Amino acid sequence: MFSIERIGEEHRILSYNDVNCVGCGICVDTCPTSSLRLGPLVPIARGLIEMDLISVSDSCVFCGLCSVACPFESLSLTINGEDIKKSDSYPTWEVESEIDDEECIYCGRCYSVCPRDSIIFERTLPDRSALVRGEISFDQDKCIYCSFCADLCPAEAITLGNIATSSVDKLNNFIEVDTSKCIYCGVCKRICPEDAIREVCATCMYADEIEVPEVTGDAFIVEDTCVNCSWCAEICPVDAITVTKPFEGTLEVIEEEEKICKGDSCHACQDVCPCNAVDIVDGKAVTNLDFCNLCGACVTACPQDIRVLTRTGMKLSNVNSDSWNEILNSLISGK
Repeated sequence: MFSIERIGEEHRILSYNDVNCVGCGICVDTCPTSSLRLGPLVPIARGLIEMDLISVSDSCVFCGLCSVACPFESLSLTINGEDIKKSDSYPTWEVESEIDDEECIYCGRCYSVCPRDSIIFERTLPDRSALVRGEISFDQDKCIYCSFCADLCPAEAITLGNIATSSVDKLNNFIEVDTSKCIYCGVCKRICPEDAIREVCATCMYADEIEVPEVTGDAFIVEDTCVNCSWCAEICPVDAITVTKPFEGTLEVIEEEEKICKGDSCHACQDVCPCNAVDIVDGKAVTNLDFCNLCGACVTACPQDIRVLTRTGMKLSNVNSDSWNEILNSLISGK
């Protein structure tokens, strides 16, 4: 993480957020003064080196092109305290990752698969005791405290203990049931060898009186760290998530006689992929384009130089400068 500034007629500050950075190198490719440098991507991704993925030299002219070109909000340029990406005069990425609150059922599947931990998720389930009705009791005279009921209880509602003062003292044994957990399933009653448990489930009898359970919660995507991989959208069972990726295109592996994928022994592409889109299958690295955002980090990391990225379009609009348009369009031609 770094921040550099130039004070003059305008106060310009270029800031780099390493949390958002995926090491794609787009900023390096578009810098008109070659002031940005990409660090050793693979060792950093593997945790062998602690350093920023990007560094900047004194030749930076604070033009802001790197900030605009970065689809992941890793770089920002402010002029007199205002971020240039909030100005109508600068290009903007038309990407989004959004959860529809009206459609979300708070299942949590998106939260569990997000490779960047970019989804904030919480939910409140109804009180279980409000969904079931019944009665349960134990005959302490018949109970032999074998613990069958406690061990088999699917709701872990039964507690069995002994506070005896000697090995022959059975008077202080006790057994309790937590009715807030009990679902009156009858497992304890059926397993009891001494017929010491009385259990009656009345849930069906009172079904019309029991309120329909409601699950509430909140789920939203943190845009600053999201890389638009679409894992969340693909796994959502109710299609409540919309993801727009920054690029369109293809990613291929083209092998030659001396240049072959060494997936099992290398897996550099898998280590650096911010989208968790690379798997090792039959000893080869395979990229699932459904989850790839075409950032190009794997292309940069591949020591065999056999990964070919071809971008055919990008969701960057409002490019008014001819020189910037030429540089930014170079991202589409391939890498």
